[in-house]
Amino acid sequence: MAEAEQPERLRGDREVTVDDVRQLVASATPHFALQIRNRIQKLVRGLPSDDPVRLYAVAEISKLERLGFTGEVRGTPNEDGIGTLRSVNDHELPRYIPGATRG
Repeated sequence: MAEAEQPERLRGDREVTVDDVRQLVASATPHFALQIRNRIQKLVRGLPSDDPVRLYAVAEISKLERLGFTGEVRGTPNEDGIGTLRSVNDHELPRYIPGATRG
């Protein structure tokens, strides 16, 4: 999955909406959570800090970081054999490091 954004979102000729953020978050899996986080950060970068869309995005970014670093739970506690899906590292806590990521 590329971190490239849909062109109509980047043109700047329309306002960023909560639905834009929801569309990105809807496809989140542990494997792609951090890439989606980066796309959302770029999308809301120019919004004021008190903008409702930015506040919603910040909350979703937090969820994506947890998902990316700890994986997700499938099933319920009563279903034996269905555990978490591993992601970056089960023992590593989510963190934010400003700036571009390096591979």
